[in-house]
Amino acid sequence: MSNLQINKPVIGITIGDINSIGAEIIIKTFLDNRMMEFCTPVIFASNKTINFYRKLMNENSFNYQSIKDFTRLNHKQVNVYNCWEEEVQITPGILNEAGGKYAARALEVAIQCLKDGHIQGLVTAPIHKNNIQSQQFNYTGHTPYLKAAFDAKDVLMFMTADNMRVGLLTEHVPLADVSKYVTKENILAKLQLMKESLVKDFGIDKPRIAILGLNPHAGDEGLIGKEEIEQIIPAIRQAKSNGTLCFGPYSADAFFAREMYVKFDGVLAMYHDQGLIPFKSLASGEGINYTAGLGIVRTSPDHGTAFDIAGKNVADPSSFRQAIFTCLDILEQRERYAENTRNPLKKTELASE
Repeated sequence: MSNLQINKPVIGITIGDINSIGAEIIIKTFLDNRMMEFCTPVIFASNKTINFYRKLMNENSFNYQSIKDFTRLNHKQVNVYNCWEEEVQITPGILNEAGGKYAARALEVAIQCLKDGHIQGLVTAPIHKNNIQSQQFNYTGHTPYLKAAFDAKDVLMFMTADNMRVGLLTEHVPLADVSKYVTKENILAKLQLMKESLVKDFGIDKPRIAILGLNPHAGDEGLIGKEEIEQIIPAIRQAKSNGTLCFGPYSADAFFAREMYVKFDGVLAMYHDQGLIPFKSLASGEGINYTAGLGIVRTSPDHGTAFDIAGKNVADPSSFRQAIFTCLDILEQRERYAENTRNPLKKTELASE
């Protein structure tokens, strides 16, 4: 039995935009008391925010303990870490300054607690990328913000589900600018991140990775764009020479239509919609977003703020619940990987005695 099974991981959960479906999917997830068998949840928000949504959803059976520090952490109950005390007007479904301000506040506090070792993993509810912008948060989303917060050299937006894993070469980049980032160097860097994550985080010793082309029909041998010939294929050749089992470039439409993704452990897409449209269509609501390349484990649901249904008590918590389970799985797999790779010479000596 691993240490994570003996000592339940403490998982931080950020509220996201307070006017979105974030609080609703969090409450729905932890209404199932069985979740407490797997982790100790700490919601970074405020008591008043959680109480507002608990009453709105008519879920008075949802109980929690309020904490302002970790000396009072209750491992048998949901904990709410108070990130602010001031009165805040909550307006479900309305895009306003307060929603972004307090989403950023919760995220900032959670990251500090993660750095201080109070929590072992982080699951983030959705933010509105434009609404959260400020002098403190000048990023296009969680992924680049976390990269800066943890001084990571590079990160990979890695969408994962039971039936596929899709990483993105570019994230929230205008389509007109994508080709600027399709370089041999960038492809090699993301491939390496994906390979390391598949080994350390998902327990796949020799992962097979597919690389999609940028252009229709993967460029048609240069007839429809030169990126495949000039950047993508040279990157694949170099990665192969370095021991990475990578293949392509594949035409994106045929790759997903023919279910070729089932033959690979990971897929590297060139841009956001190329990877996320098929992923969200085929992951059956169980997909999640994982940030590979960080020293810590952070996951999130694969959907956004859903202001159109906020406050209506109809949001589906499936992806958020899966984000928690994936966070726990990766924490355990990292522990297993660390144990298996610790002092390998010593283990070999013991085995030969």
